[in-house]
Amino acid sequence: MTTIAQARLGIHDPHDCTDASDELPILHAIYDTLVRRAGADFVPHLAQSWTVSDDARHWVFDLQEGVTFHNGAACDAAAVAASLERMARADKGYTLGAPAVWRQFLGGADLEVLSPHRLSVRLAAPMADLLDVLEQGFIVAPAAFAALDAKDYTVQIGSGPYRLQSVDETQITATRVADHFAGAPANAEIAWKLVNDPAERLAMLERGEVAVANGLDFDTSRRLGALRHTFLSPVAIIYLLNAAQGPLADARVREALSLAVDRDAIVQTVMHGAAQPLQGFVSPNHYGSCHNATITTDRETAMRLLAEAGHGSGLTLSVDCPTRLPDEAERLTAALAAQLAEVGITLAVTVHPEREDYAHMVRRKEIADLCVFDSSPMSTYRVLYEKIDGRVKGSWWQGYKNPRIEALIDKGRVTTDRNLRGEIWQEAYRLLQDDPAWLTLYNPVRVIGLWGAHPDFEMPADGVIDVRQLPKLETLP
Repeated sequence: MTTIAQARLGIHDPHDCTDASDELPILHAIYDTLVRRAGADFVPHLAQSWTVSDDARHWVFDLQEGVTFHNGAACDAAAVAASLERMARADKGYTLGAPAVWRQFLGGADLEVLSPHRLSVRLAAPMADLLDVLEQGFIVAPAAFAALDAKDYTVQIGSGPYRLQSVDETQITATRVADHFAGAPANAEIAWKLVNDPAERLAMLERGEVAVANGLDFDTSRRLGALRHTFLSPVAIIYLLNAAQGPLADARVREALSLAVDRDAIVQTVMHGAAQPLQGFVSPNHYGSCHNATITTDRETAMRLLAEAGHGSGLTLSVDCPTRLPDEAERLTAALAAQLAEVGITLAVTVHPEREDYAHMVRRKEIADLCVFDSSPMSTYRVLYEKIDGRVKGSWWQGYKNPRIEALIDKGRVTTDRNLRGEIWQEAYRLLQDDPAWLTLYNPVRVIGLWGAHPDFEMPADGVIDVRQLPKLETLP
């Protein structure tokens, strides 16, 4: 059995929205989706092909034939439609602090089964980046809906390359199914094992007791040598800025914050090198990011902007800070305070120990001047729509308004040519550097350990282990 040691363990409703890098590998093993992510693009999976209308509202998917769920039922267009309808329910799509994420995009869609293997999806509003949603649109056997609605998460029936075998508080196991349409994974049995302590996960890998150890300490893990693999997490560590009221409603003050920060120093002092400075609102792994655009520390300009905004004699900003997610939030805020003091800004910090309560506070837009947060969707469009568009006023929007950004969102959502749409998102990226909605800081660099010699191993761009693509991993007996 191939055992993966990880810090958290759980499996929930597959139609709730999650960015948990320890749960998504399990869901992707058990369930198929219409498309799979390949870098910043998508490739066919359960859908062999698709077409989209010029207005980005009408999609038609042609499905793989002969696919069955693990209970033997047909995984056909009707079953796919049932899963998409369930995703769009108001009580589904919940993520930490934000309800009905998927309903924003699939709500009101007209789903029509054209044939057993062809599905028509007419969206209520155009979305050229619909595949961003469908990549997490897990296709669940309708026979499992009742149990899942009753919150019995031991019932997980998909059509994926692995069939769920057991679920308990410390381990989840799955076995490879025969003749999966996408090919057989290298490892016959997978176990996800709860091991809270990163030092113990490291030691278990060194002893050959597990094949994979995720979330290892950046420095301690160096002793693994060739077993150690690093990768850039696309999660953006940021401060949300209250642009609705107070000093940060002034674009000059927001820009001054961005220019005052030395991101390289933050990476060294807070993350001890285990991060990469974040130059924009999404990571370099994201579709439509600008790889050659940088933000230069310029404290002289920052002080000039503060003076123009009426804060030449100093400014105090109130900060909300959680104790986890990101786990380094408190020491990050201390380091930020030391840097901002160089331009006359003082931070007054309030610490919030209950993370879910903190998320709800942010969603209700009850933050002070700024708050520590992260941004995790791999969809550039979703980040713009859900967090930055001042007309939508989504869960994490904090008062930012920029008509030029909103015009680009409108243009991008109906641009079906992927190359042209990428250029639109790049323009939005550059505009948000000049008029930042957030204070962007870094993307963490994570460490995973694999037993054996696998020099060609690479983590996917979304930072989620793809167990289908793991090499053959055999540990000690």
